[in-house]
Formats: sequence, C-alpha cells, structure tokens
Amino acid sequence: MTGRRRLGLVAAAATLLAAAPLSSIFSSWTWLMECLVTVALIEGAAVATRTFRFPTWAQALSMVVALVLALTWIFSSGSEFIIPQPDTFAHFADLIRQAGEDTRTYGVPVPDRDGLLFVTVLGVGVVAIVVDLLTAVLRRPALAGLPMLAIYSIPVAVYLDSVPALPFVIGAAGFMWLLVADNVDRVRRFGRRFTGDGRDVDVWEPSPLAAAGRRIGVVGVLVAVALPLVVPTVTGGLLTQLTQSGAGPGTGPGGGGAGRINLFASLSGQLSHSNTVQLLKVTTNEPDPFYLRFGVADVLTTSGFAHQAPKGNSLADGLPDPRRVQGTGNADYAQYTATVEITNNLQQTMAPLYSYTTEVRELGGAWSYDQNQQVLYSARNTTRGQKYTFTYQRASYPPNLLKRAQPLESGDPLRAYTTTPGDANVNAEVIKLTAGKTNDYDKVRAIYNFFSKENGFSYDLNAKSNGTASEISQFLKNRTGYCQQYAAAMAWMVRAAGIPARVAFGFTRGTPIDGTKGVYQISNRNAHAWTEVYFQGFGWVPFDATPSAGVAGNARSDWAPDVDQVAPTASASAGAGVPGAGSSAAPGQIGRPDPAENNAAAGGTDGTVAEETSWTGLLITAGAALILALLLVPALRRILVRRRRHAATVPRAPAVLSADGVAPGAEITVTAESGQAREDAHAAWDELIDCMVDFRVPVDPTETPRVTAQRLIRESALTGDPAEAATLLGTAEERARYARQPMQGAELTTALGRVRSAMAETAPFRTRMQALLLPPSVLLDWRLGLSEWSTRTAERLSRAGETLTRFNPRRLLTRSR
Repeated sequence: MTGRRRLGLVAAAATLLAAAPLSSIFSSWTWLMECLVTVALIEGAAVATRTFRFPTWAQALSMVVALVLALTWIFSSGSEFIIPQPDTFAHFADLIRQAGEDTRTYGVPVPDRDGLLFVTVLGVGVVAIVVDLLTAVLRRPALAGLPMLAIYSIPVAVYLDSVPALPFVIGAAGFMWLLVADNVDRVRRFGRRFTGDGRDVDVWEPSPLAAAGRRIGVVGVLVAVALPLVVPTVTGGLLTQLTQSGAGPGTGPGGGGAGRINLFASLSGQLSHSNTVQLLKVTTNEPDPFYLRFGVADVLTTSGFAHQAPKGNSLADGLPDPRRVQGTGNADYAQYTATVEITNNLQQTMAPLYSYTTEVRELGGAWSYDQNQQVLYSARNTTRGQKYTFTYQRASYPPNLLKRAQPLESGDPLRAYTTTPGDANVNAEVIKLTAGKTNDYDKVRAIYNFFSKENGFSYDLNAKSNGTASEISQFLKNRTGYCQQYAAAMAWMVRAAGIPARVAFGFTRGTPIDGTKGVYQISNRNAHAWTEVYFQGFGWVPFDATPSAGVAGNARSDWAPDVDQVAPTASASAGAGVPGAGSSAAPGQIGRPDPAENNAAAGGTDGTVAEETSWTGLLITAGAALILALLLVPALRRILVRRRRHAATVPRAPAVLSADGVAPGAEITVTAESGQAREDAHAAWDELIDCMVDFRVPVDPTETPRVTAQRLIRESALTGDPAEAATLLGTAEERARYARQPMQGAELTTALGRVRSAMAETAPFRTRMQALLLPPSVLLDWRLGLSEWSTRTAERLSRAGETLTRFNPRRLLTRSR
C-alpha cells in the first residue's frame, strides 16, 4: 500500500478517535456506529480513487459523494432508493431544524434524536474529508488538528461541567498517531534512517530517536491532562476541590449531565455569611404558601446524598396534573397562581416552583420538566433576570388518610429510594422508634418527632457538614446542626425504615412585603432543605424536621406539625386544605427572622449567588492575579534581559556617536578595556537581533553585521538618527568580531533605544503589542531551550536503556553455566 493510501486510513482512524469527546453528549453509542459507517465509506472512496490515480479534485468529489450516500442510507426519508432525491435534501433540512430545536430542549446527555444524530454524522464526515485532504493530499497533518479541535470544542461548549479527561486522551492519541504516521512516511521516502548510533537499520526497526519522540508525546498528553487538575479555577481543579468541602462530582443544578453533585456543598459554604442578598420576589394568591423548590438529592451512598441530573420533556409539551397522575390522586388539591421575579443575583439552571406546577408561562428560553423530581431545568438558560407566572395545585394530606397508605411492593421501582449506607447505630435507633407502628405514616411521624428539643436536638449555625453519610451519622449522635443535616438525617432514617425518602432544596416562603398581600421577598437567608417522603396514593409528602426557630419563613402542616410547640395555637379549621396551616402553627404564621439563619442560596456549578465579600471572591481574585502574573512572565523576562544588556553597554570612555573607526596609522594596543569593548558590542548586537525578532524583521545569520544593519534600515524605513544608530551598532559588532581593536566608548545604549523606538513606530499595532506582552525573542529562546532539554533527556534515556541492556540478568545465567 502506498504512503498516501496508508495516511488516508490513519487519518480516518484519527478522526474517529478525535470524535471520542462526543460520547459525553449522547446517552447511547448509536452516533458512534453511524459515524463509523460513514467514515469507512468516505475513506473507501478515497482509497479507490487514489488506487486508480485520480486527480485531487476527483478524490475530494468522491468523498463528498460517499458522505451524501451514507447520510441518505442512514437517514432515509423513505422516498429514495439508494440514490438521493430532491425530497432527501428537504428531509435533511428538516433534520437540521429538528436538531436546532432539540439543542434548546434537551440537556446532556441527549437521547438518540434523528436531528442530533444527523448533524453529528454530517459534522464528523466533513471533518474526515478535511483531515484526509490535509494529510494525504496536502501533506499538512499538523493543520488537521484544527478540524479535530472543532469536534472537541462541541462538548466543551455545551457540557455544563468539565469534559472528562479520557475522551481528550483518546483524541490526542489519534492526532499523535497521525503526526507519527506522516513523519514515518516522509523518512521512508527519503531513504536511509538516522538512528543516532551510526548504523543502518531496517525500515520497520524502531530507532532511539523514534522511541524518544514517543516518550515525549506521551508525557505531553499526560501533562495536558494533569495540569488543568492542578491549576486553580473558579469551578474545578484539584486545588479548588481540596479547598471546597463536600464538592461532589458531576454537573450543577439543572445540568443535564450524567454526573451527580452534592447539593449540600454550596448551602454549607454560605451559612456563615453576614450579608443578606435579595434573590427573588414571589406573588401568589395562596393565603399561606409553602416552600418554593428547585432540586432534590435522591441518591444516598457512603458519600452522602447526591443529586441526579434531571431528565424530562420540553416545557412546551405541557406539565402533568397531579389529580390525574397515578399514585397522587388521594390528596386534596386547591389551585393557585404565582408570579416569580428573579434578580440578577440568582443565576442557576433550575427554576424555583411550588410543588405540582401544572402550567408555566412567560419563562424565557428552552426549559424541560422532570415529572419525578418535579424540577424545571434547562441545559442552556438560567434564571437570572427571569419573570414568569405559573399555576400549581397545592396538595393537602389529611393524617387519617396517610395512615391508610399501603407499603410499596418489593418490585416497585421506588424501592430504589430506600437504600442506605447501613449504619448499625442508625438502624438500631430506627427500629426502636418504629417499634409497634403498623403503618408507614406512624413510622415517619415517630422519626419526625424524634428531632425535638426533648430528645436533645438543637439548631446551631456553626456546625460543620458537607452532607456525607459519616457526618449525618455524627449529627445523630451530637444532635446539633442546621437544616441540611436535619433533612438528610431524617431522610436516611426514613429509608432505613423501608420507606422512600429524599432531600428537597428550595426556599421558604420569605418575608411578606409591608402593605402588599400575597407578596413575599426571598433572600439568601430563605434557602432551605427539607425531607420528602413517598406515600403510595399520595406522592411525595414534605416534612421539615428543622427547628422552626432557626428557619426564617418556615411553614408547618397538619401532617407534620411543630414538634417543639408546647401547645397548639390555632385550629385546624383555619387552614383546612392548606399545607401552611397546621394544628401546631397559626394559619399564615411566618417564622421569625433570624439574622444568623442557616439558609443561603443552594446551587451547583451553574447556580451562584452574588456575594460582596467571601473566600470564594478572594480565591478568584488570587487566581486571576496568578494567571495575569504568568501571562506577564515573558514580558518581564524580556525587560530583565534588556536591562542586563544595557548595563553591559554603559560607555567607559568618551562617547562615540558615529560609525567612524580609529584613525589610520594609529597605534593599536590590546588592553582589558578593549576586551570589555568587544563584550559590550556583542551584548548590544544580541539586543538588536532580539529587537528584530520581536518586530518581525527577518534575521539571516549568514550575513555580516554591516549587511544586516543596512537591511534593517531598508526594511524598517529608518532615517536620520535611527539609521545612524543602526549603522553604529553594525560597525561596532563587525569591529568586535574581525578587527584587532574594537570600537571603544560608543554610546550603544542610546543607539539601541533609538533603533527600537523607530522600529516600534513603523510596526503594526498587533506587532507592537506582541513585542510588548509576548516577545517572540523570549518565546523562541524558550523553545530552543526546551528542544535542547528534550534532546538531552532523550540521550540520557537512551544511555540508560543501553546500560540496563548491558546488565541483563540472562548474561549472568549464561556465564554460570
């Protein structure tokens, strides 16, 4: 097989490897199978045309035809037979429009939608054609990395969390393979191979230089993967994760990724802040509203409760009515309407709603609804500055009816919400509390009543927690904590009793605005976590075990009253059917505000609350300063080198401002001053060469200094004093190289300043900025140094390998025989 055909096959394989990051976007591998078939057909057409020595345009045309045929066969409209028809291209246009709608509707990972698959296969096919032409035809494999990078940029742009490292490594390996294959082909066509040890080798025998190149490539990929983990960033990085307690892996609230996050982390980090930040305003016609919610943590492991990415249908498809959904029809419902106005301080991808929302209006962007989690989320839009209205059904759960709820069957999927880490102390406590209870509601109430002052529980804002299972167990021992610990502990104990439970996140009802009925202001102090328990026939029922004294805007209910209330202060009839009114709390009673309240905005990597002063702000500032300092390192290096050279060219004799030499016939005496003059001239000349490199003036090392100076004058259009200064520098260097007596006392520093200023005036703005911030002379010096270091390292590794070969244990065995 000829080199071009072999390179074409490698290019096709490298394209497929470069598409590996797309695996983080799709929920299945259908896209890969379709891309594999398409790329195979494209490369088959390329190999066939090259076998028959078709011209370049024919090769490109054959690959395009193969791509169209592959798309026709895979995404058939049903009206064609192998050959595409006009209806086929209309069908393709419909698929592209569908893909545009799906990108606004679905969050990653996306299902196998025909539109998204079509765009993916089309994009990968086009990249395969471009990579093949750049590699096999134009012989520019390095440029092929640009379309490969375009593939990688897609998941980076749409993935709310960082893209996993493994797909990047696979794509980088494909690109390295492409470069190696091209260089091997070039060497084979050249003839003899240089191995570094002066001997002839077979074309397939590996050489020390090739081994060193492979090592350097592998090290480069590992550094590219590991370095971002070490460098601190705003939302990721190893150092950042070490400084964030409880930061779990995965996507943020509303992220459609398959990962999981710990929703407790952000809530914990905000509890000690003294600033109050207004987040949203809600207007409702419900007399006593309950809690706004935006997310749930429903996975309990040894790492604590974690958040599963929501999955659902587009908001445009409508929302379910709980009165008609199986499993929630036994509750009593009352319909209300609410309007939410969100400030710029709340920017997250989950929209706050009341439970059982049935219609959402005027919400900008593409949003989806997860029916199980009752979460409204988006893959691209945030809540910042949004104003929307929604209709919801307020559910009321009479305790006497909850007692009739039947336990779930053993094979019910909701049994997944009963798993626990299996702590012996927790299990023993649950067994003791639920002993003699014959129905699920009585068991839950026994656990709920356990979190009371009588049992030693108290609210403490200073308690440390990140939501892990071990800390939940510790909380049940010391019995001091705040909302997230109460919610997680109760959910764990309810699960241990065999009843599904999860933790909900959102906001309490807030603070009523004076003089306006039904309008509440919600700040970061109203962010809250509570427990939701599933009862068959009723759905997810809320229980707030946190002491009401520690919750601003708290609400209690008939089925979950305030366990610390000494005596009821309101009749149940005052709030019939309203969860916010209960036998233990007055209808519409708002929990007294507490400046040290335990709640702050809980969110993920995309839900952030603006804070005036915080450790996060300081870390971000420090990180930005560090990045800025790193970017200024080349400029600082250039300044230091220039100062050192200028210090070396300070005149030590009467100044010479022209290029005139020593008078003919003058006596020449070689002294220490003349040796210093030579060093001064060399330093000044090195600085002039670096200036030429910085301002993009070509440098030819074969020219004499005088010729270089004259060419600099012409190409930079130097006149007057700058031209004389350039001539002086060239003459000084020429005299220092070839004459017995160098030029002494020349004002080389002044001459350098004049030449540099004149070059800067005639150079374009972009060149001036680059010479100032990223001097090419410094970057070139670093590249040469790195090349020398890699060469020395390769030589050392080669010598080490030879040394190990000499001390092969087999030789000792041979000698012993």
